[in-house]
Amino acid sequence: MKAHPAITEEHEAYRDTVRRFVEREIFPHATAWDEAGEFPRELYKKAASAGLLGLGFPEEYGGTERTSETPVADYFFHIVSAEEFARAGTGGLSASLFSHTIGAPPIAAVGSEELKRRVLPAILAGEKISALAITEPSGGSDVASLRTSAKKDKGEYIVNGEKTFITSGMRADYYTVAVRTGGPGAAGVLLLLIERDRPGFTRAELKKMGWWCSDTASLHFDNVRVPAANLIGEENAGFRAIMRNFNSERLGMAAGAVGYAQTCLDDALDWARSRTTFGQALIGHQAIRHKLVDMQARVHAARALLYDTAWKLTQAPREAAHIAQLAILKNVATDAMQFCADAAVQTLGGAGFVRGTRAERIYREAKVMQIGGGSTEIMKDLAARQLGWEP
Repeated sequence: MKAHPAITEEHEAYRDTVRRFVEREIFPHATAWDEAGEFPRELYKKAASAGLLGLGFPEEYGGTERTSETPVADYFFHIVSAEEFARAGTGGLSASLFSHTIGAPPIAAVGSEELKRRVLPAILAGEKISALAITEPSGGSDVASLRTSAKKDKGEYIVNGEKTFITSGMRADYYTVAVRTGGPGAAGVLLLLIERDRPGFTRAELKKMGWWCSDTASLHFDNVRVPAANLIGEENAGFRAIMRNFNSERLGMAAGAVGYAQTCLDDALDWARSRTTFGQALIGHQAIRHKLVDMQARVHAARALLYDTAWKLTQAPREAAHIAQLAILKNVATDAMQFCADAAVQTLGGAGFVRGTRAERIYREAKVMQIGGGSTEIMKDLAARQLGWEP
């Protein structure tokens, strides 16, 4: 039976392509890369050659915007990709390998033709790495209050400030950076493309609970001069582009969370069937069977909400009720991931506590999924506002 009416044979064919890539290029190395705290830069080019980096980007810049039967690479292609990469159980790799999916869309959507041609082809070919720099030490999802400034001077912007928790923050070549040029609030924000080698731009690596092989950094801008040609969109119009970006980021995180929850269930079920305790398979104990059923219930509910949300966003991406459902989805999916990660480690026992298992990695990475892209608490408040439930 099909997972959802919107899932076509073309989606499933793409799933097979992604699955083969993950099994060939990632499964054998996931533990070693996590322990090393990095993965080879060559993987970007391999992913691009397999057709995995350009999904949804315009074809004229090297993307895969259209398929043979589907007019655009819709949300379900992205969901399929996220689910399959989650099977490797290494969220840090997915976060960095696909950091361009949050860094480059504003360029593709509102950037000038010159800027698109200058940077997108290399990003989508896996030759350059793109990152998004929004979060600041003084605030995360409160974009309208960001403090990093940019002042105009003779055809250039002079940027001062700091960003933090930036995925691909150390190794990226291009950074899509939110800065303030106007007055307070959302109306004074714009986006700039800042290259890594600009004088005055420095980075500092951050150590994390999980996502070990994803480099995460704080960025520092000290009178960094950026040409006006690097403006993404219009002056003081960056807030809308950022908000549009958040929607796709949250859907992608939800899809990944469902995939990680499923992976935890798969590993717990395999272990329960093969492990023998007190003369019978672990799954022969009612307490374990009930735990597995609880995991299945959460995975199924989260996946159903994921597919329903994607379908609704495809039909009406800006409808308030659909944005509210997306916020709720992120919470439901990441909560399911956390529950299943905990249950899997508990079921595997000592084997789940030892480094090197998928469940152990996912357990360490569950919390960042409930924080990144908008925390659980912010998602609840966003949903309430979109539903008109404000006092």
